[in-house]
Amino acid sequence: MAALAILAFAGEAAAQSRADSVLELEVGAAWQDRNDVQIPNDSSSTRFPLDSVTGSGPFSAPRIQFSTGLASRHELRLLVAPLRIKESGSLDKVVNFQGQAFAPGGVEAKYRFDSYRATWRYTFHEGADWTWKAGVTGKIRDAEITLRQGGVTSTKSDTGFVPLLHVYGERRLDGRSRITFEGDGLAGGPGRAFDLSARYVRDLGGRVSGFAGLRVLDGGADTNSVYNFARFYYLTAGLQYRM
Repeated sequence: MAALAILAFAGEAAAQSRADSVLELEVGAAWQDRNDVQIPNDSSSTRFPLDSVTGSGPFSAPRIQFSTGLASRHELRLLVAPLRIKESGSLDKVVNFQGQAFAPGGVEAKYRFDSYRATWRYTFHEGADWTWKAGVTGKIRDAEITLRQGGVTSTKSDTGFVPLLHVYGERRLDGRSRITFEGDGLAGGPGRAFDLSARYVRDLGGRVSGFAGLRVLDGGADTNSVYNFARFYYLTAGLQYRM
């Protein structure tokens, strides 16, 4: 439902300001640096590294992004970013997870962290070499962790809203290429969330540009019901189409 709402909103925005609209398709290879889990976050469960079961990757991590001008210096950005891992591995100790006990040995693990975001951003500086934008992002997080061993399965899913700050920077190198920096993030209270990227972008001709870059996705929560902190490093590439 969230994805359909985002696409409908994107269509309305595009009709208002199609000249300033950009559709972006990104493919990514993500490596898992850490993924520590304890559910629930109390003495009844076991804290363990989920990445020791699933391995470090790489894992497929595609994205689709749409941005469009709303008014002078004002812009809307919409993003759909799924991240899904399903692998088999081994536990080296008894793990109590979400009310079930899993013995040492083979186990199947699933980790899902789908992100749907809408960003308003404002261009506060636009010079000959640099452009800077800042704004706020509303993120819907749709997450799930599942362990399966024989006939025993236990799942913890969670869907919630997360407010983030947003920043975008662009350094023009020449008439056809540039370096861009983009990030959503906020820390405080029971957790943190950061999604930071850097890219080299090159105009390919017509309305199409290509890019390649790096991304860091880091965050998690430490609450009564869940302890989960994860970090991923990405290599990314993709195409931008100016409408």
